[in-house]
Amino acid sequence: MEVGRLPGHVGIIMDGNGRWARARGLAREEGHTKGADAVRTVVRSSRKLGIKALTLFAFSSQNWDRPPEEVFHLMQLLRRYLLEERAEILDHGIRLTTVGDTDKLPEYVREPLLELMEASSGNAGMVLCLALSYGGREMIAKAARRLCEEVAEGRLAPERVSVEFFGERLPTGKMPPLDLLVRTSGERRVSNFFLWEIAYAELYFTEKLWPEFERADLEDAIRDFAGRERRFGLTSDQVSTHSSHAVAAGEGGTSAATSRG
Repeated sequence: MEVGRLPGHVGIIMDGNGRWARARGLAREEGHTKGADAVRTVVRSSRKLGIKALTLFAFSSQNWDRPPEEVFHLMQLLRRYLLEERAEILDHGIRLTTVGDTDKLPEYVREPLLELMEASSGNAGMVLCLALSYGGREMIAKAARRLCEEVAEGRLAPERVSVEFFGERLPTGKMPPLDLLVRTSGERRVSNFFLWEIAYAELYFTEKLWPEFERADLEDAIRDFAGRERRFGLTSDQVSTHSSHAVAAGEGGTSAATSRG
């Protein structure tokens, strides 16, 4: 695949574990276990393809309301992933980070999570971000609340709050802009994920259930992304002209608009 046509930051809503299990007469927990294998496959494939940042929607703020035994199983799977994939993450220069209200995670998950984030903090390869106890509305409200407090305390002038300024205050503020959002299982909604970040992202929906999602499916999503024209509010002619100028200047054919996302 052409490096210039790769999305810099891919987000994935991993959906369909329960339906995969139900279709086979298995418990939902079996679907989550199989889904963890898909996580390993996609992380490894993303790194090999040259994706710079990958965010996986692993556990939402609303998932805490699921049956306690299912939540416990998900937490155990997360802990196992952090421990078993530690060597691969460190050996391949992956930097692990997270977004969400991770203070709510049990200590037996938070401890290996924070340890691996610290151990990988100096890595310069792909960024792997796990969205845990995450909700898009909640993150926006939290950032807005902090800004309100700063204004009320006289530490921030309201006119300084621009789109860019606000975006930097979100947990994803230091990550590359989201280029491509993938959702599995055939559902066509974003389910409170990256509500701010998807403003100019390309959305890709697949019927594949998450436990069945393989490298070939990821490549299909990337090819679909590469074939789209990203205008960012411009016209097609403007994008074409800008791309031509970039090629003439030796910039690899990537337009300024495209490079923003």
